Amino acid sequence: MEDWLQLLISFFISNVLGYGGGPASIPLMYKEIVTHHGWLSDPDFSNMLALGNALPGPIATKIAAFVGYGVSGWVGMVIALAATVIPSAAALIWLLNLLQKYRTSPVVKGMTLLVQPVIAIMMLTLTWQMGKSSVISIGLLQSLGIAAAAFWAMNIRKIHPAIVIVAAFAYGGLVLSQVV
Repeated sequence: MEDWLQLLISFFISNVLGYGGGPASIPLMYKEIVTHHGWLSDPDFSNMLALGNALPGPIATKIAAFVGYGVSGWVGMVIALAATVIPSAAALIWLLNLLQKYRTSPVVKGMTLLVQPVIAIMMLTLTWQMGKSSVISIGLLQSLGIAAAAFWAMNIRKIHPAIVIVAAFAYGGLVLSQVV
C-alpha cells in the first residue's frame, strides 16, 4: 500500500476514535506510528511528543505534520494533517448541534462520564510505555530524578509545564553532549 494512503488511514482512524482530542488520540497514534508501521521508534516518538507539547497548538496536528513529512515529504504532511483535522472538524460541527439539542438528557451526560475512565487508562498505558523506554535508555535513577524534579517544579513551585519541558530538553542536550 502507498505510504500516503497508510498515512491517511492511520491518522484518520487515530483521530476519529480519539474521543476528547489530543490526549486521547496520542495512544492511538502511538500504536499506528510506532507499533503498526514503525515510522518512529519509541525514543523518537517520546522526543517528538515532548517537543510537540512544548510548542503552542494542538498536539495531534503537530504529530501528524512531523510524521507525515517524515514518511512522504510535503504531500505526506498535508495528507496526515487533513486526515487529522477534517474528520474532527466535521464531527465537531455535527455533534455540537446534536448535543445542543439533547444537552439535558441523562443519557448524554452518562455517555460523557463513562468515556473518561477509558481515556484515563489509555493515558496510563502510554505513560507506562514511555516510562519503560526512558528507564531503558537513561536508567532508573535518572528517570526517577527527572520525574521528581518535574513534579516538584510543576506542583510545588507552580512552574508552567512548557518551561519544565524546555528545561528537560536542555538537560537532555547537556547529558547527550557529554556522552558523545
